Amino acid sequence: MATIKEISQLAEVSITTVSRVLNQDETIVVSPEVKKRIFKIAHELKYVPPRMRHTQKKREIVIGVADWHIIRKDRTNIRLSSLDLIVKSMTGNSEVRFERMDKGTPGQYDGIMAFGVFSEQEMESLRMQSYAIVFINSDPKDYEYDSIVMDFNKGIHEMLSYLVDQKKYLNVGYIGGLYDEGQVKIGYRRLEGIKAAFTQRGLYEDQYFFLGDISKESGYELAKKAVESGNLPEAVLLGSEEVAEGALEAFYDAGLRIPKDIAVVIYKDIETLESKWPTFSKVRMFPDIVWQTAIKLLLEQIREGRKDNMTIFLPTKLEVGDSA
Repeated sequence: MATIKEISQLAEVSITTVSRVLNQDETIVVSPEVKKRIFKIAHELKYVPPRMRHTQKKREIVIGVADWHIIRKDRTNIRLSSLDLIVKSMTGNSEVRFERMDKGTPGQYDGIMAFGVFSEQEMESLRMQSYAIVFINSDPKDYEYDSIVMDFNKGIHEMLSYLVDQKKYLNVGYIGGLYDEGQVKIGYRRLEGIKAAFTQRGLYEDQYFFLGDISKESGYELAKKAVESGNLPEAVLLGSEEVAEGALEAFYDAGLRIPKDIAVVIYKDIETLESKWPTFSKVRMFPDIVWQTAIKLLLEQIREGRKDNMTIFLPTKLEVGDSA
């Protein structure tokens, strides 16, 4: 097991400095660069602090959820309210508490679930807030952390195969949203993957792709534009539940019948909103499995002191319903 002495030697600072930094002593005066170096070395050496060695004696484990790269700050992550039940079904108790993290307000957590791709600066910040981190659909360098990798392409290719090869639709489009605020970018990787899958099948046509904000209002305007432009495809993938809510309202207002006039598939992520169309066709990951796997990986690190990093691959899948 790594020691504070080893960390101090590699970081070229005193043992006292290492101890105070790792224990989040806010009164210590050291540069941000020194703090980052200490935490980075501690992670690389798999240092387990005393507070984690004795976590099993704690009444409660606090897990932070860093979701600002998949959910806007002003939107609710409804999944958090159900995680207590998932933990109870897995462990038989409910001693784990989940907190949605604020990018601009660092805290202290026993573990962190981090969704999306993070900058190096954000990685440093997360590292300084917890020793146990699981990245979901991210790009952790050199397998430095546990990670869950989602195979989004599988579900998209299944959808295209179903719509074109089985249902014989001649063209397929996309209505979706993007969000960009500084380093927080939502929807861009999804769009790239969707365009690549469409291109691979020879189905990508720019006139059938309508992009706006991730909101009900934008979904409505984009679908209305598609209808009025005459470029409405025979089948369309709606990029999220928020966008779908507005787009479907626009289709109904235009007198379109689903799936007779237009086939619809909804893209589901980790299901941060309750679905209003449970019987519709959808491309979805399996949210409970994602959360259960992330929780399991974190508890292994926190409770059992597992140091070897793991990468787990989970697929997306087409679920055929009555809308396509």
